[in-house]
Amino acid sequence: MIDWPSIARAVHVLSIVHWIGGLAFVTFVILPSLGEFEPDRRLVVFDALERRFSRQARISVLLAGLSGFYLLDIFGHWDHITDPSFWWLHAMMALWAVFMVMLFVAEPLFLHGWFDARARRDPDGAFRIALRGHRVLSTLALITVAGAVGGAHGLF
Repeated sequence: MIDWPSIARAVHVLSIVHWIGGLAFVTFVILPSLGEFEPDRRLVVFDALERRFSRQARISVLLAGLSGFYLLDIFGHWDHITDPSFWWLHAMMALWAVFMVMLFVAEPLFLHGWFDARARRDPDGAFRIALRGHRVLSTLALITVAGAVGGAHGLF
C-alpha cells in the first residue's frame, strides 16, 4: 500500500529545500560574487543564471504548493488557517503566493522587460534592485522556514 501523505511530505520538503536553498544561494553567494564583475558583464551573467534557476524554481514552487495543499487537506487542517497561533502556516501560504505571482505572472508578463530596460539605463542601479529584492525575499523565506519547522514541531 502506498503511503501518499508520506510521499507528499517528502515532495514538500524536497521542493522547499530546492526552492529556498536555491534562493539563498543566489542571494548570498552568486549575487555578491557578481558584484566584482563589470556592470555590463554582471547583468549578462546574472540574467543567464537567474533564468536557468527560475525554470527550476517554478517546478519546485508548484510542487511545494500542490503537496502543501494536499497535506493540509488530507490531515484536515483547514481550520488552522483561521487560528492566529498558526502564523507560520499563513507565512508559508503568503510566501508561496508571492513566488507563484513572481514566477508565473510578473516575470513572464512584465518584470523581465522592466528589469532589462532598467539595466540598459542604469546597470549598477538595476543590480542593486535585484540584490535588495533577493535579500528581502530570502530573509522572509528563512523566517518562514524557521517558523514552519518550529510550528510543525510544537514550538509555537
